[in-house]
Amino acid sequence: MTTINSKAILITFMIGAFFAILNETLLNIALTELMQVFNVDAPTVQWLATGFMLVMGVLMPISALLIQWFTTRQMFIGVMSVFLLGTIIAACAINFPMLLTGRMIQAVGTGLLIPVIMNALLLLYRPEVRGKIMGTFGLVIMFAPAIGPTLSGVIVDFLGWRWLFITVLPFAVFSILFALKYLQNVGEVTRPGVDVYSIILSSIGIGGIVYGFSAAGEEEAGFTSVKIIVIIAVSVISVVLFVLRQLKLKEPLLDVRVFQYKSYTRGVTIFVIVIMAMFASEIVMPMYLQGPLGYSAKAAGLLLLPGALLNGLMSPTMGSLFDKYGPRKLIIPGTLTLVGVMIFFSFINPETPIWLFVLVYIILMLSISAIMMPAQTNGLNELPKHLYPHGTAIANTLQPVAGALGVSIFVSIMTQSQAGYIEGQSGVITERIFHNAMTYGVHHAYWFALVLAAIAFFISLFIRKAIAPDFEKTELEN
Repeated sequence: MTTINSKAILITFMIGAFFAILNETLLNIALTELMQVFNVDAPTVQWLATGFMLVMGVLMPISALLIQWFTTRQMFIGVMSVFLLGTIIAACAINFPMLLTGRMIQAVGTGLLIPVIMNALLLLYRPEVRGKIMGTFGLVIMFAPAIGPTLSGVIVDFLGWRWLFITVLPFAVFSILFALKYLQNVGEVTRPGVDVYSIILSSIGIGGIVYGFSAAGEEEAGFTSVKIIVIIAVSVISVVLFVLRQLKLKEPLLDVRVFQYKSYTRGVTIFVIVIMAMFASEIVMPMYLQGPLGYSAKAAGLLLLPGALLNGLMSPTMGSLFDKYGPRKLIIPGTLTLVGVMIFFSFINPETPIWLFVLVYIILMLSISAIMMPAQTNGLNELPKHLYPHGTAIANTLQPVAGALGVSIFVSIMTQSQAGYIEGQSGVITERIFHNAMTYGVHHAYWFALVLAAIAFFISLFIRKAIAPDFEKTELEN
């Protein structure tokens, strides 16, 4: 049996993933400057973020097929090369369409990269050590987007927006060269049949849902907009047709039968709820800090940074604890803590001490690190090998969907409650009334989050340690 250098493969994956995922949030703080540079409005420039997430959502279901058609080396080097091409185009952009094109090409690489890596890690490592390995990889997934906005602010202030892409270029090239030398193939190429109708249905369904819920926040009418209702309705119908078609196919594009495995279903459900809470909090909390609490955008980002960094740094530790104690001793306390945090945020007000606010946000992010990776890893552990590509693809597809859903619902609840509060006031709308209205809206948003957290806690009570049914030990070079 060929000896596999698992450490070299893991390092290769982490280098490539760090800069690809970092790129997701690296552009956010630069959006205001890009509006001025390219003379575009806010809804237009927002496509640099919304479009990125949309492309990732569309491509992730297809990743299960591509993983079975190409070798690990071909997939990793291929998607990193695509990411590199998009980065070069964006760095050289002379107008907004060119910048958006580069950004969308980057999204192709990023969207396909994570499922490829997670599938390979499942094949490489035994179930009893997967928690630590997934936690180590989770450090990259959490740490990169956490430092993205802060790093972006420094680069834009001192070097200009183009350097957001130029800085990434040498690392992307290094990642490809490192992979050419050290990356080995993991798993087998089976080349299943390609069902074009499944690809079309998944693209319309997933893409439409991500776009519909993202666009709902930009529409004045929100979810009552006819355009949004039609988009979401068509998308949901497409997803239903897609699922029904997968159940009939001998070689489905995305095998939804993974949901027959209870640990996987419970883990993914908790994962989706936590993603919704995390994405929404990362949007709502900065808005509240900059509104009633009166902090600048950069100050708000710095106040939330400790929690985001700890979330990433604790991921390997949580993974090791998962390997040692199993999922229940992490996920149950984690979801219970999440419930407590949501109760706190549903009562915050402008008089809340900032140190307490930051402390509770840190607790929120620590609870998320205790839930996310253990829940996802435990669920994947239950699947047989041939379902690894499908299990990872579904979990990663649900991430942008849950993120868009969470942000849209939270922001809609907040803004509608805020508007209702203001309408109920008589006389001149002062700044104090406006801040009270936003506080009122945030409370309502977190009441909804509290319900989600309670559901996650209830599901966690039924979590059991899952064992892979057919895992064969791979000969590894440690």
